[in-house]
Amino acid sequence: MTTRGALLWEPGTNSGWSIEDIEIDPPKADEVLIELTASGLCHSDAHLDTGDIPLPFAPVLGGHEGAGVVQEVGSEVHDLRVGDHVVTTFLPSCGRCRWCASGMGNLCDIGAGVLGGKAPDGTNRIHIDGKPVGAMSFLGTFARYVVAPISGVVKIDKDIPLEKAALIGCGVPTGWGSAVNAAATEVGDTVVVVGTGGVGINAVQGARHAGASAIVAIDPVAYKREMAEQLGATHSVADFDKGIELVRSLTRGVMADRVILTAGVATGDLIAPCLELTRKAGTLVITAAAPALQQQVNLNLLDLTMAGKRIQGSLYGSCNARVEVPKLLDLYRAGVLRLDELVTRTYRLDEINDGYRDMNEGRNLRGVILFD
Repeated sequence: MTTRGALLWEPGTNSGWSIEDIEIDPPKADEVLIELTASGLCHSDAHLDTGDIPLPFAPVLGGHEGAGVVQEVGSEVHDLRVGDHVVTTFLPSCGRCRWCASGMGNLCDIGAGVLGGKAPDGTNRIHIDGKPVGAMSFLGTFARYVVAPISGVVKIDKDIPLEKAALIGCGVPTGWGSAVNAAATEVGDTVVVVGTGGVGINAVQGARHAGASAIVAIDPVAYKREMAEQLGATHSVADFDKGIELVRSLTRGVMADRVILTAGVATGDLIAPCLELTRKAGTLVITAAAPALQQQVNLNLLDLTMAGKRIQGSLYGSCNARVEVPKLLDLYRAGVLRLDELVTRTYRLDEINDGYRDMNEGRNLRGVILFD
């Protein structure tokens, strides 16, 4: 099959996405062919362009946050049929490895290879001029068609709009789960979310769902602060200094029970002020991706020890996609989880660089490519 896709030819150079004709192979035994309706413009794919997330393979077809309709199934696929509506997930879950069996599908052994550029069996499904093309997260949703392993696909109900369901593939569960799962937010907590873009805005929603009494959003972009307050934040400020002052006042000096770092890029200098916002025995969750080669982190080790604070990393919001994807869509159907407001603007595939420019300049919570 020939289709059009957005490729990075030189990852790590900020060269942007190139729209090319690509060939996609038919699905193998444990794979499905999906015609996508929509794909989210997630910051993780931008990290491939900047080099914050290094890739061993080029060119690469980007995209991992998609939703569409199954067109063909492999011979060993028994729980999906042609015509089913599905969401593609950023991290696959095999259901058999130690981590999946322990309820930690986000740490699945198969998922450890999502940045390798190849399918789980070590081959490529995408080619250009006969040469192999890598695929982000075994997927590559920056094309109308995708061949995906069934470990990276979740069936959804047909009444959910696919352009909204696409967001459940990555950004929504990553943020929501950071507050609900990783931070273990409790009723009455004070929660601070640092960075309220496509992931952080859903940490705000997750904290609200978990019953936090005060939710403070910290973001330098006024639009994102405004949206955070619309979606559940009780307060918003532009920087750490104002945030520390506000949280100190709200908690009578105790500070926040949970702090969630969901900035666009996690750098070492952000950890110290996040810990300053965190109370004794409180939890700092780090969800934002950091540059892969970063080794230096600023923090007060004595404060970390003597105050009994905890730093918790969180991948994919510590979510199990096969459980959380249907749950989150049920919450959307019930009007509890808000997805419509997250889509700031839609784009054609050939406008993808405009979409990422809008993201980088703070104009979008989430941009979405529509293929229809």
